[in-house]
Amino acid sequence: MLSGFEDKTAYALCTFAYSAKPDTDPILFEGRTNGKIVSPRGIKDFGWDPIFQPDGFDLTYAEMSKEVKNSISHRYKALDQLRDFLINNSN
Repeated sequence: MLSGFEDKTAYALCTFAYSAKPDTDPILFEGRTNGKIVSPRGIKDFGWDPIFQPDGFDLTYAEMSKEVKNSISHRYKALDQLRDFLINNSN
């Protein structure tokens, strides 16, 4: 199926929303990890991890240790922004 597509670039995107209290507009935090779609490699126990290879790495998410994956993932990046916001805006 991949052979039908010349462009294999991709990105993983995660958006977290935070609202300090009811009736306030949420603040959005977006994390993005650029990469490409590859033939499946690694453990096939979690979604599309076997076919997503982040830029700058020779491994797919599925081939990475949990520690490496979690340190570069789109979810980590979004949560890191939320963490920074909460630290900098706590009274």
